[in-house]
Formats: sequence, structure tokens, C-alpha cells
Amino acid sequence: MKLKANDLIRIISLSAGILGEDFCQHQLELGLKRIDEYKLQCDFSKHALDGMEYIEKHPEARAKDLVEAFQNPNVKAILCALGGNDTFKTVPYILDDPEAVKIIKNNPKFFIGYSDTTINHLMLNKLGLKTYYGLAFLTCIAELYKDMLSYTSDSFWNLFTDKNWIYKPASKWYFERTDFSAKQLNSPRKSLDEKYGYIHIQGKKKFQGKLIGGCLESIAELISGNRYPEEAIINQKYDLFTKNTDFDGKILLLETSEEKLKPEVIEQYLEIIASIGVFKRVTGVIIGKPQDEVYFNEYMQVYSSFFSKYDISVVYNINVGHAYPKMLLELGSETIIDVEKQTIEVIR
Repeated sequence: MKLKANDLIRIISLSAGILGEDFCQHQLELGLKRIDEYKLQCDFSKHALDGMEYIEKHPEARAKDLVEAFQNPNVKAILCALGGNDTFKTVPYILDDPEAVKIIKNNPKFFIGYSDTTINHLMLNKLGLKTYYGLAFLTCIAELYKDMLSYTSDSFWNLFTDKNWIYKPASKWYFERTDFSAKQLNSPRKSLDEKYGYIHIQGKKKFQGKLIGGCLESIAELISGNRYPEEAIINQKYDLFTKNTDFDGKILLLETSEEKLKPEVIEQYLEIIASIGVFKRVTGVIIGKPQDEVYFNEYMQVYSSFFSKYDISVVYNINVGHAYPKMLLELGSETIIDVEKQTIEVIR
């Protein structure tokens, strides 16, 4: 499966409805221009631009948009506008509808997103689809500088090939912006040279397995219901990420959000994830670079201490998730991690 010129990509709002707000208009226009530069056609799901209030109040509309995107034979890829915090509310509207489940299973296509979209990935992976973790329309395609970040752009170009994807560490990393207004158009992000590359924490320096996972906080909150109690109920009902999930021999992807949680909270969240036995079953864990390298060393100490009690391989500082630039990974596909070669290879 690969994209080709003139394929249709659909933008969808499954979490926050920011894309439909006036203050995002300059980014929306810029993102459309970039999609055109990839020689792709682009449209929006019915409710993608209905704004924050509508999207928040109508998870059933978000779910319907997703099913319709899978059902439409012209749509070849589905790209999430952004993350958020409550996409879990869409899950029952899909998994309780046998027709919706059938539509999705019978029409696999590229589904791309990260952060809160982790929950959508887990749902689609449960239905047997491979999905694509790491990019979003607003944060990546609509980058305010004169061009997309080159590493991120190259990641998106991977969708146009059916050959294996091979990543090396980005030579630079970029700070998150504090101002996304139109006055920032064409302004570069602050950046620093990459010092570390992929960091071996423990275990084998080369390992492989099918990839599962996403945002660490999203997964922990799905299990615990810390943010929304009903989220844990939905997780248990639909087995999105529970002791019944197939973790055996897989590689767990974990990456931390823009909230930049204190190291002790990250450790608590790891304990929550550990409570379902996942770290006794996976073959390895790959962990994203923290955004802006905040708590970089403190997080590394947490990971070193926490995972020392498990016989698994752990690698840190991957260019995936909320840090910039971003790679795109294929959840559900065999992935080879080689720390000595400093490569991540996605087997397609």
C-alpha cells in the first residue's frame, strides 16, 4: 500500500476541534498548500471544521466522520488535524456498530495521527489494521516556517513507497513554538544540534517485533481513568489496552506529551502501564525524545531505574511523538531497532 499523485487525503478532527476556529485559518491555508505540493488532493470530513465547541459536544459526529472516511473509496489516507484529550468517547459509536466495524475492516487505508489519537490507533489495530503514528496536519504539514521541517517531510514522503522505511536520528531537533499566530508565518523554529542519537538503556542493541503503543500519558490515562473515569470503563469493555491485548513479542512505543510531566509522574504512569503485565510480555520498548528536551536526563534516569527489573530491550531518544522533528512509524508492522547502526527499519 502506498500513496500516489492525485490520491485523496481527508483531514479529520477526532479530538480537539481547533482546526475549525478562525485563529487557525492561516495554518489551514498553509497546510492545504503543502498537501498540494505533495501532489495530493485534499478534503475535510463533514465536521472537521465545525469548531471546538461542536467537536467536544459531539463525539458521535466524530465517529461518523471516521467511518465515512473509511467507507469512501476515493479517500486513500485519513490525516488527523490534531490531538486533544477525549477521542476515547468516539470508540463506542464505532465498536458497538457491527456495520461500522465491517466497513473499517473491509477498507484498510492510511490512518495518520499521534498524541490523543493513540486511542484511535489502538481501536483500529484491534480491528486488524496497520496504522501510522507520528504526524498531524496542524503540527507537521502546517508548519509555520517557509517549508516543513525536512525530517518530518521526508517521513511523510515514505507513504509514497512500498519499500522498507529506514530512519536515522535527526541531525537537529527543534523547540516547540510558543506563538502560532499569523505573524509567525515564515519564522524559523529555534533548533539545536542532536547530541545523543538513539540511546541504549538496557537489553539487546538489536531487536525487532511488531509495533504497538503511542503516547505514554494517553495509554496510562486510558488504563487508569485518571483524567476521565469513564475512559477506563471504555478501555475495559473494548479491550483497547488491557491484559487481554496481544503484547507477546511486540515492541512498545512510548512517547511523552507537551505537558512535560514531572519525572515522578512519568514513573507513576509507567507503573500504571505495568499493572496490566505489558512489560513482562513485550520484547522491547522504544521511547521518544521529550519535547524541548525538558527533563531529558531525569526521564532517562526514571527509565533506567524502572525498566531494570524487566528482561527487555529499551532504547530512548527516538524522533517520534511530541518532539520535533517527527518520524512516521507503522503500528502493527515488524520494526527493527539497531542501536549500533543507529537505525530504525520499518518492514513493509
